[in-house]
Amino acid sequence: MKRRILLVDDEVAVLLTLKAVLEISGFDVDTAASAREGKSKLRTRQYHMVISDMRMESDAAGAEVIAAARAASYHPAIALLTAFPVAEDDWQMMGADKMLVKPMHTKILLQQLEKLLASHEAKLSIWSTPGPSPAPAPASSPARKVVVKSVAKTPAKKAGPAVKKAAPAAKKTPDKPPAKAAAKRKK
Repeated sequence: MKRRILLVDDEVAVLLTLKAVLEISGFDVDTAASAREGKSKLRTRQYHMVISDMRMESDAAGAEVIAAARAASYHPAIALLTAFPVAEDDWQMMGADKMLVKPMHTKILLQQLEKLLASHEAKLSIWSTPGPSPAPAPASSPARKVVVKSVAKTPAKKAGPAVKKAAPAAKKTPDKPPAKAAAKRKK
């Protein structure tokens, strides 16, 4: 079975070139020339990987495609393709598993895609294996985001008093033994 990739980019030359390279390398490739078209294809067909340009009809178009891919029940690997690299934290916060900077040598691109697919398939098999819970998923994975969101929704008041009680005990005077420092504070 061929691995299916959705390639989303508003530059027709990039779409056609990458499609040809990936098909010659044994992939089944669908293309979309806009974020809207890409999101529609994500809903109608399953993909092993989604590769999306970051800036298309708007600066947020790539992030929209990534969010739609991340929400897909079949959990494709997601690569952000861009000529304008962003910080690792930024593309990971968007939900991408990898950032690919264009232009890129074909051999390097194929190596990176194969590595991403292999690591993504390994993650999926760990998540679907019954038994003890696997190690925490990376920040860009759907499982990790759920954990992060549930922690973020926890009210701060629950943690507040415990932190306040622990704070005075944590203070120490570095050059004086604790007993002398406590005696000095009482005076």
